[in-house]
Amino acid sequence: MDNTERKAPAPGEKFKHFKNKLYQIVAVATHSETGEKLVIYQALYGDFEVYARPLDMFMSEVDKAKYPDVKQKYRFERIDLSKDLSNDLSNGLSEDSSEDSFKKTSEDAGETAKENHADTDANSDENTDVNPILIHFLEADTFKEKYEVLKNAGQNIDDQLVDSLAASMDVVIEDGPIAKRFDELKMCVRTRERFETDRFRN
Repeated sequence: MDNTERKAPAPGEKFKHFKNKLYQIVAVATHSETGEKLVIYQALYGDFEVYARPLDMFMSEVDKAKYPDVKQKYRFERIDLSKDLSNDLSNGLSEDSSEDSFKKTSEDAGETAKENHADTDANSDENTDVNPILIHFLEADTFKEKYEVLKNAGQNIDDQLVDSLAASMDVVIEDGPIAKRFDELKMCVRTRERFETDRFRN
């Protein structure tokens, strides 16, 4: 398959796998022995694992014989995060972080909170949508902006998302009620925000 018409991925760009998982490009490397181009990319979920895949395979089209129901044309497609995702965040958002406000969301999350961390093509066919809250959080330039994302997330938070957000900051939020975990996450962000503000003042 000739992929010369597609723009090669660049560091920092976000791509969505056809099984609805989000990845960020780390680099396009050159194999020291074969000269083959390799895409180095990191998962934006779970443990944020890093993968390597040949550029031609990364840019290839979805095997429609194997996955006839997939609508996405390419195995990985670039995500334009400059587009407004506010509509995705506007449904049922609340600043209330009480236990009751999270109960239904936590129950509904259920099995979808588990991810398979094997190679992306070995993942199950389960449709796990990219969470727009995670995208906004990762794209925020300052911890003040990150806190605003959390403040507006409300009852859309579940354990999987808390774990992913915490992992992106290299912190661990202990198991417990979702409201308590979310409050601890927000406290971590506010603490980083204060250090960030002090650094800018000095």
